[in-house]
Amino acid sequence: MKESKKIQNEKIEALLKELTLEEKCRMIHGSEFFKSGDVPRLGIPKIATSDGPCGVRNDFYPDRWFVIGSSADYVSYLPSNSAIASTWNRELAHDSGMVLGREARGRGKDMILAPGINIKRNPLCGRNFEYLSEDPYLVSEMVVPLIEGIQENDVSACVKHFACNNQEFERHSVNAEPTERAFNEIYLPGFEAAVKKAKTRGLMGSYNLVRGEHGSESRLLLTDILRKKWKYDGLVVSDWTANHDTKDAAESGLDLEMGITDNFDEYYLGMPLVRAIQSGEIDEECVNEKVRNILRFLLRVRKIDIEVSSTRGGKTTARAVEVPDRDPGCYNGTIMHSYARNTADEAVVLLKNEKKRLPLKPSQTKRILVIGDNANRAHANGGGSAEIKALYEITPLLGIAQEYGGNTEVRYARGYYVPPKYRERENWQEHSITDEWGADFADRDKRKLSAEQRKATKALKEEALRLAAEYDDVIFVGGLDHDFDVEGADRKNMKLPYGQDELLNELLDVNPNIIVVMVAGSPVDMRAWKDRAKAIVYMSYNGMEGGSALARVISGEICPSGKLAETFPNCYEDTPVAHFGEYPGRKLTAAQKKRYKACAYTEEYKEDIFVGYRYYEKFKVPVQFPFGHGLSYVDFRYEGMELKKKDHTVTVSVKLTNTGIARASEVVQLYVGEKTPSPENPVKELKGFEKVELKPGQTKTVRIKLHLKDLAHYDGEAGKWVQMHGSMEFYIGSSSADIRCRKELKI
Repeated sequence: MKESKKIQNEKIEALLKELTLEEKCRMIHGSEFFKSGDVPRLGIPKIATSDGPCGVRNDFYPDRWFVIGSSADYVSYLPSNSAIASTWNRELAHDSGMVLGREARGRGKDMILAPGINIKRNPLCGRNFEYLSEDPYLVSEMVVPLIEGIQENDVSACVKHFACNNQEFERHSVNAEPTERAFNEIYLPGFEAAVKKAKTRGLMGSYNLVRGEHGSESRLLLTDILRKKWKYDGLVVSDWTANHDTKDAAESGLDLEMGITDNFDEYYLGMPLVRAIQSGEIDEECVNEKVRNILRFLLRVRKIDIEVSSTRGGKTTARAVEVPDRDPGCYNGTIMHSYARNTADEAVVLLKNEKKRLPLKPSQTKRILVIGDNANRAHANGGGSAEIKALYEITPLLGIAQEYGGNTEVRYARGYYVPPKYRERENWQEHSITDEWGADFADRDKRKLSAEQRKATKALKEEALRLAAEYDDVIFVGGLDHDFDVEGADRKNMKLPYGQDELLNELLDVNPNIIVVMVAGSPVDMRAWKDRAKAIVYMSYNGMEGGSALARVISGEICPSGKLAETFPNCYEDTPVAHFGEYPGRKLTAAQKKRYKACAYTEEYKEDIFVGYRYYEKFKVPVQFPFGHGLSYVDFRYEGMELKKKDHTVTVSVKLTNTGIARASEVVQLYVGEKTPSPENPVKELKGFEKVELKPGQTKTVRIKLHLKDLAHYDGEAGKWVQMHGSMEFYIGSSSADIRCRKELKI
C-alpha cells in the first residue's frame, strides 16, 4: 500500500535528524562522475545517474573519463528525441520512454538524464537532435508520455535543460534574455507539463544564464518558478560543472551538484559549503531542504525505505533500508528492439514524391545502387553525451539489402569523403568546459585535406557518377553526422558538408531519377538540388532499427507517416534569429560584467514569440518544408468539419477518409488563430493533433477537444494570462501550410 505523504515526510525528518552537517553536504554533490555521495553509516546509498536520450550510456571509471571497456554495457539504441517527435504519436513516445527507463533500471541506474526538451529556436544548434520541437504545444504533448514511460520502472527521468538552453556556442557563458511573453508561452510550457502532468522525479538545470543567473543556481528558475509557482518537490540536479558559486547554489532550488572534475569534496556544495555554514554565512536549512528532496527521490524510485524505531528511553532513531522487490529492469530484450522498430517506422518523413517515384517495389526492382557515407555509417557512438554502445545498429545500406533480399542486387558507392572526426580523444568530456573546446569545431567546415585525401575524394566521386549512369534505381543517403549534430558546438550555416551539394547535382545530371535521403538531427539547406530531385526522404538519428525503417518505407512495405516537428527554412539567413540579429550574442556592457558571474555574451530574444512557423507565417517568409509536413503513399480526404462549443470547451471534429489502396496513418492537425490576426499575435498556433490509422477506403470521425483557456496569451506587463476573444479561426490541416478545412467561431 502506498503510504501517505504525511508518513513519508515524518520518515524523512526522522532520518534527517540522524545526519551530521558533513554527511548532509556529502549527499548533495557528486562523489563519482555519475553518482552522488552516500552515507553508509545510515544505509543511505548513492544516486546512480546515466546519460542519455538515445540509450543508457557506457560505463566510465568513477573518477577518470575513460570507458571501462567491458561488454556489459551494450544497450538498445533508441530513436533520438527529434525522431520521436517526428512520429507525432503519443503512444510511441510512451513506449520509447518505457524502454529507456527499463534499460536504465536494468543497468542499475536510478536516474536517466533525459529527455531534452529545449525549444528548437535556432536550426544551427548542435544539440537539436536531442530535442523535440520548435513548438511548445507539441513538446508538451510528447514529453508527458515519454516521462511517464520512463518512470514506470522504479527509475527517474531528468527533464533538461531548464531553461532557454537554445545554443551550444558559449553555452557555459551566454545569457538568455527572452521577453516575458516568450518566456511563458514558448520556453516554459514543456517544463511545466513535465512537472505538473508527467510528475517528473528529476529535472536538470542548464549551463547558460537566464536574466543574469546561471540556470543551475538560478533563484528565478529553480526557486521562484519551479519550487514556489509550480510546487515542485522533486530532485533538481545541476548540469555537469554548471555551478559557479557556493552561496548561489546553496540558496537556490538546486539539490545535487554534479561535475566533470575529480575534486569531488571541493565542489561548491561540498566542503566550501560546510565551511560557509560553520562560519554563519549560509543557513544550514538550505542543506536540509536539499537532503529532504534527495531522500524523497530515493523513496520515489524505491531504492530505499526508511525504518524508524524508538528506544526504551523514548528516543527515535532512523536509517535507510533496501527495498527488496524494487523493479530490476532489463536490457537488450527482443521486445525492446520491437518498440524501437515501431517508433523508427513512424519517424521517417517523406518530404517530396514527384510523379510517385516512391515506393520501389521489391518485385519490380532488380538492381539498386546506394551512394553516400551516411548509408554505411553508424551514429550511435557520437553526438557528445548522447553517445552509447549500441548492441547493434542497422545502417540504411544494411536495411536496404535486408529488405530487398537476394533477388535484388544492392551495390554501394561511398560517393564523398568524410575526414576523421575531431572528437576521437576518449576523454573529450573533461575538455568540454575549456575555451578551446568550441574552437576545435570553429572551422570544421574548412578542413584542409591532404593530397592523398583529395585524391580519395576525387576517386569516390568518379566511381559514384560512373555507377549512377548505369543503374535505373539509385538511392543517395547523405546529410549530417555527429561532427555537426554534436554537443558543445553549433553549425556555422545550414549547408551540407563534404561537398554533397556539388555531388548531388552531378549525380542528378547523369541520373535524374535519384532518390535522396537526408539523415540529420536538424534542418539542412537543400536548395541546390531540391527542385531537381523527384523524391526526398528525411530521417533523424533513428535508433538501432533506423535503417530497417527507412528500407520499409522506400520499398512500400509501410506507408510513411512521419511529420516534421520543426520548420525547414531555406537557409539560416531566413530564420528569426538571423533576422533580428542577436545570435550568437553580443559582448557584455561594463555594468553587466559586474552583475553577471562567468558570463561572456548576452542575447536578447528579439523575435519574441515568433519562433519557427509562427515567424515564417507572420512575416511571409518562404520555407523549404513547413512545420507538420510529411507525405504518404495514399491520399486522405478531409470533410465535414464541425465546431461544438459547450461551457468552456470547444470540440472540433472532421471526417477523415483513406482514399488509397494501402493501410496508412495521417496526423490531423488543429491550429487556431484570430480571424484578423493582431500585429502582436501569430497567424495561427498548433492547439491539437491526433494520429489516425485507416484501412483503404475507411472513414473515421476525428475529434479534438480544447479548453478555452488554451486560447490565451501571456501579458508580460500585467504578468498574467489573458483570454483571447472575438472571432477566431479554427484550421484543420495535414501541415501548418496544408489546410484542408476551416471554420470561424466567436469566443
